[in-house]
Amino acid sequence: MTQDIVLTLLVVLLTLVAFIREWSSPDVLAISILCLLVALGLVEMGEMSVVFSNEAPLTIAALFVIGGALEKSGAIFQIGQLLQRKLKGSVRSSILAFTMVATFFSAWMNNTAIVAILLPVTLGFARSKEIPASKLLIPLSYSSILGGCCTLIGTSTNLLVNGTLKEMGLESMSMFALAPVGVPLAIAGIAYMVIFGPKLLPSRSSITGSLEIDHRTTPLHHLLIGEGSPLVGKRLIETPLGSREAGIHVLEIRRQGTRLMDHLSDVIVERNDRFLVALHRRKGGTAKAEILFQDIGAQQLSLVDGIISELVVPAESSIVGRSLADSDFRQSYNCVVLAVHRSGLNITSQMAEVEIERGDTLLVITAVNNLPELKATRDFVLTDAPQVKQGDLPAAPVRRLPIILSWGVLVAVVLIVTITDILSRMGLGVPSIPIHYAALVGVLALLWSGILTPREAYESVDWQVLLMLYGLLGLGMAIQNTGTAEWLAKTLVNAVEGFVSSGMMPYVMLWLVFVFTLCLTEVLSNNATAVMMVPIVVRLAGEIGADSRPFIMGITIAASCAFALPMGYQTHMMVYGPGGYRFSDYLRMGIPLNAICILIACPIIPLIWPF
Repeated sequence: MTQDIVLTLLVVLLTLVAFIREWSSPDVLAISILCLLVALGLVEMGEMSVVFSNEAPLTIAALFVIGGALEKSGAIFQIGQLLQRKLKGSVRSSILAFTMVATFFSAWMNNTAIVAILLPVTLGFARSKEIPASKLLIPLSYSSILGGCCTLIGTSTNLLVNGTLKEMGLESMSMFALAPVGVPLAIAGIAYMVIFGPKLLPSRSSITGSLEIDHRTTPLHHLLIGEGSPLVGKRLIETPLGSREAGIHVLEIRRQGTRLMDHLSDVIVERNDRFLVALHRRKGGTAKAEILFQDIGAQQLSLVDGIISELVVPAESSIVGRSLADSDFRQSYNCVVLAVHRSGLNITSQMAEVEIERGDTLLVITAVNNLPELKATRDFVLTDAPQVKQGDLPAAPVRRLPIILSWGVLVAVVLIVTITDILSRMGLGVPSIPIHYAALVGVLALLWSGILTPREAYESVDWQVLLMLYGLLGLGMAIQNTGTAEWLAKTLVNAVEGFVSSGMMPYVMLWLVFVFTLCLTEVLSNNATAVMMVPIVVRLAGEIGADSRPFIMGITIAASCAFALPMGYQTHMMVYGPGGYRFSDYLRMGIPLNAICILIACPIIPLIWPF
C-alpha cells in the first residue's frame, strides 16, 4: 500500500463522515473534497479542469430545464388532479394510481421535481377521501426512485455513471440499457407497496392533523389603525395585537404604502398603520374580531382568504442552518409559523430561535394568494397547490400548447438519442448523437419558442447538484489514478477466493458489490456512492477475469435503491413531515423493498450482461 493510497482512503473516510454528519451543504463538501485532493497531489493541478469537461453535469442541467418546462406547463399536475377527481378512494387503488404516475414520470424527469409536483395533489386527495396521508406519501417517494432506475435520464446517478464510463474509455450506456432490470424492479416494487403498504404503513396524520387543526382555511383581516387608537405610540408587542396567547398573528405591517420589515419587538405603532392579521388558536379561545377591533380603535378594510399550510424545507433552502428570527421569516415570506415538525415531534414554543434543518416541516398561516410567491422562492416544497384557490373556485385554465411543446421536446430528445444510437451500432454510417447535445438543443427549442424565459431556465437548474457532481468526479478520479481502486479490488478478491470457486466468484462478487453499494447509499449521497464504486468494480472485474459491465450496471441500480432510511434520498425527507412519519416507518417499509431489489436485480443482471 503506497502513501497515495493511504491518503486517498483517508479522504474517502473523511468524505463519508462529512456527508453523514452533514458538516455543510453537499455542494460545499464536494468542492472542498476536490480542492483537498488537488492540494494533497492526489489529483494533478492540470487534471482538475478535466473534471469540468465531463458531460454528465451538462446533460443533467439541460434535463433540469426541460423538466422545469414540464412543471411550469402544469402537465404532471393536471394528471395528478385527474386522479384526484376519478379515484374512488380505497387505499390500495390510491397507492397503485399514484405510484404508477410517479414511476412513469420519474423515468424522464428529476425525482425530486416529480414528488414536489405530486405532493400537494396527493395530500389534497388524502384529505378529500379521508385517507391518512401516511398511507400514500412513502409509496410516492419510493416509486419516484424506482422509476428513475428504468432509463438513462431517470436520475443524475445514471448519467454520472455514464459520463464516468466515457472518461474511462468504456462503452457508454444506451437510453434504455437499464430497463431490463429497472422495469421488473418497478413492477415488483409497486406490487409490494400495493399489497403490503396498507398494513405496513402507519395510519398517521400530518402536522396539521396531529395538532388538531380542523379548519385549514382562515380569514385574514386587513386593519387600519385610526387616529384615536390607544395603540398609537406603543410598542406593538405590548398591545393586544402582539398577543400570541390570544391567537393574534401579525403577518404584515404597511406604513405610508411601504411594507415595514422591522421585527415586531421593534415596531412602535403609528397612526394610519395597516396590519394584516390572522386570528387563530389551535384549542379555541381566540380573540373575537369585532370586539378586538373596537377595543384597539382599528377599522377593518377588507378580508383576505388565508390558509394554514405546511411548508417542507428542502436541503437547498436558504433558511437551512438559520433560525426563524435570523432569516426574518415573517417579513421575507409573509407567513407566521405556528409549529415546527421534526423527527416526529412538534415544536410549538420558542420557535424563533430554533435552527431550521433540512426535512423540517413548518406549519404556517399565510394568504392563499401568497402560495405562488412561496413556491417561487424555491426555499420550500409546498403541500398546497398554488394553482388552485382553496374553496370552490375552479383551477386556472389549462394552456395546452406549452404542455404539448414541452412533452414534444422531451420525446424528441429521447427518440433522437435512442434511434441514432441503434443505427450507429448497426454500422449504417449514422453518427450517434450524444444525450448532452440533444438535450441542449431541446433547451434551445424551449427558449426560442418562448415556453421558458432564460431566467426561468436558470431557475430550473439545481446548481447545488451540479457543483456536487463536479466535486465528486474528482474523488472518483483520485480513486482510479492512485491505484486505490486496484488495491481495494485485490483485497476483496483475496478475502473471498478461499471460500468460493472460480466459477462462482463473479456471481458472489456481484451480490457483495450490490449489497455494499445499497448499504452505502443509505447513508451517503447516491452520486457519491456511484462515483466511488465505478473504478473499484472495473478493477474488480479485471482481477477475476470477468466483464465489468454487469458490475457497473449493478452499482448503478443499487446506488438508487435507498429505501430503509429517511436520509437515504431527498424525496424521503420531503414526505417525512407531511406524512407524520417516524424513523421506524422507513425501516419497516424500506428493508423488505431493499431485499426485493437485491433478489430481483442480482439474478437478472448476469442474464442480460454475461460475465
